[in-house]
Amino acid sequence: MPTPTSAESASARLATAAVSAVPYDFRRPTKLSRDHARALQVAFDTFASRLTTLLTSGLRQVCRAQVGEISQQTYDEYINGLPNPTIILPLTLSPLPGTATLQLTVPVAMTAIDHILGGPGDVQPMRPLTDIESTLFHGLLEQFMSMLREALAPIAVVEPQVGAIEYTPQFLQAAPATDPMIVCDFELAIGSQSCRMTISIPLASLLPSLEALRPPVDPGTRRPPADNSRRMLGALRGAPIEVSVRFRPLLVESSRLMALAPGDVIVLDHPVSAPLSVETGGQRVVSAVAGRSGNKLAALVVGDRPMPWEAS
Repeated sequence: MPTPTSAESASARLATAAVSAVPYDFRRPTKLSRDHARALQVAFDTFASRLTTLLTSGLRQVCRAQVGEISQQTYDEYINGLPNPTIILPLTLSPLPGTATLQLTVPVAMTAIDHILGGPGDVQPMRPLTDIESTLFHGLLEQFMSMLREALAPIAVVEPQVGAIEYTPQFLQAAPATDPMIVCDFELAIGSQSCRMTISIPLASLLPSLEALRPPVDPGTRRPPADNSRRMLGALRGAPIEVSVRFRPLLVESSRLMALAPGDVIVLDHPVSAPLSVETGGQRVVSAVAGRSGNKLAALVVGDRPMPWEAS
């Protein structure tokens, strides 16, 4: 078999890197650094290991809890990614502010309860827990919280407390929709049943404790801010940016808007002498006037003065 050349190997590595690339949203920068993720990985690995031991010995079944992905998501993204129905519980991590959550599926919870009662843990019904089942399940969750407290101790000293069970994720308003959350996925198996279990914690609650774990930075090794700015601007100069030219906003009655048909004309309330607004990402950059460049419409930049309707 022929040996690939170094150029072919480099091409293969580049192809692999291209496949693993993901889009980056500059409007919502990621605040979860590698150091933060590493500290969380150690904490949740400890939690998963102790949870495996607890479930295996307490339920007398082969159980397994394994950490999957640790990511940053908005609360809305997290909630909409959960199955419905499911079991989701609010968690308070006193003295940290905010509300965390714990989620797992109904069949796995029913299987754990069945094993607590000495049952075989066969196929379980998809229904809400009864009062007795809920009491037994909360007793098991209290042991979960004890292990979560010990696992998070190197990051922050907390006292986790479990709230009431909710079965529809969208009904649990633990945080505003756009708030960033630290989301950890677990693969949880109890006997023959398995599911995705998740824990979410508000990033703003845990971020100060994560930042405190960073080693102090030697001022002599810190790059001057001005140099950082020049490097960042140099890297962004070649990035494509979508630009639009906007006329003065026009108020139109909803009845007139609903009655529009092909061929109708809407007269813009924009004086010919008034400049247009050149915008990118919803923000005005400069002013311009309408014109032509050859056989194409164009906008001539005339300055960055405010629009007439923007003047105070």
